[in-house]
Amino acid sequence: MRFQKLVQLSGAVALSVLSLSASHAATGGEPAAVTQVDIAPCLAAAAADDMDKAGPACAAVIDNEKTAKADLVKALIARGAILARHDQIDRAIADDSRALLLDPTLADLFNARGELWLKKGDKPKAVQDFGAALKIDPNHEKAKANHKAMARELERIGAQMAVAGKPSFNCRSARRAVEKAICGNRELADLDREIFGSNARVIREARSPAEAKALQREQDDFIARRNAGFGRPGYDLKKAMQERLQRINGVDGY
Repeated sequence: MRFQKLVQLSGAVALSVLSLSASHAATGGEPAAVTQVDIAPCLAAAAADDMDKAGPACAAVIDNEKTAKADLVKALIARGAILARHDQIDRAIADDSRALLLDPTLADLFNARGELWLKKGDKPKAVQDFGAALKIDPNHEKAKANHKAMARELERIGAQMAVAGKPSFNCRSARRAVEKAICGNRELADLDREIFGSNARVIREARSPAEAKALQREQDDFIARRNAGFGRPGYDLKKAMQERLQRINGVDGY
């Protein structure tokens, strides 16, 4: 008998709770369940590369304070990807950066942002992001390839900067007026170094020793004319050097 009363009492309490919940819902109290933000339209539009739909659909998720963190990251990545495909690089970087602040463990996203930095011409930031991706995932193939390529590029740029404004010869031993003029002008110095390098290349690629000798004689003749012509009225050293470089490299520049 006592057990039956407890069961009846429990049933009455349950009914009271249900009635109270329904009353609160009907009168504007706490809702019975929290409505989740629907991320599907954003992801679908981005996957379909539909910029017109993706913009508002993703914004509705990203700008909603109730959006769960995981969904916010997904929406930012999706919008960033479609922005990148439509060459809105700065906006894409902004979305990727916000997503990485929320979740800094995304190797793919670091690599993707690195590629965007590369498109902007910011090679140091690109290398930094590729490196960050590799710290998270040392076996990330794209990041490894990108990082390796950029490391070589930066090394090449560094080497170029190291010799920028320096001719092919030692300025300390310069005796001729034309050599001193080249040493005193960065543009002429760079031209001289390019001429020297290009001439060395064509000689190295010569099809026979006789052809290599002929190419070197041509270079020697240019140097002799340059030395004899410098300082004379009407002689344009820069123009003569540019023409020599073009002749070595050909019309196409190689």
